[in-house]
Amino acid sequence: AERPWVCMAIMAAPPPSAPGEPGPPPPPPLQYSLLLQHLVGDKRQPRVWDPAVLGGIPCPPKSEEQKMVERVMESCPFKAALACVGGFVLGGAFGIFTAGIDTNVGFDPKDPYRTPTAKEVLKDMGQRGISYAKNFAIVGAMFSCTECVVESYRGKSDWKNSVISGCITGGAIGFRAGLKAGVIGCGGFAAFSAAVDYYLR
Repeated sequence: AERPWVCMAIMAAPPPSAPGEPGPPPPPPLQYSLLLQHLVGDKRQPRVWDPAVLGGIPCPPKSEEQKMVERVMESCPFKAALACVGGFVLGGAFGIFTAGIDTNVGFDPKDPYRTPTAKEVLKDMGQRGISYAKNFAIVGAMFSCTECVVESYRGKSDWKNSVISGCITGGAIGFRAGLKAGVIGCGGFAAFSAAVDYYLR
């Protein structure tokens, strides 16, 4: 006599399909496959991190003074002033550095064999540092103010703002020497701004 469980297995087995007929549907996926899809697959839903839910320090609502300070720091005049100060410091340091490695600092064409004194060298270094600082400050303020205006007009914060503001700044500086210099300055500043923005992002 056959065993009961063998008969039940034979009765539960699907009947063979005739030639030319579609076979039985594939079995449903296993439960752990569905679980993996929800954990690491396409069906995974991003969760917003909330410090209060995890027992962190809750963030109190901002006061009117904090909101006012944030508005001032995000305004175009503040950004332009900050870029002006940063450009002044950077330009001064760059000017002093280039003057320190320049062998013509303190050179007197009337007496080429005379060795310049330390006072003359420091004076030339200071003059070059001030000149570089002013130029860098003007360029930084122009670029920052232009970028802020372009970003406010477009309502977006992407690489196009840097390219447009770089072209405007470079063109405005180069147009003093002619149309060709303005076009070259526009392209050069735009390419440099795009490279810096790509590197920072």
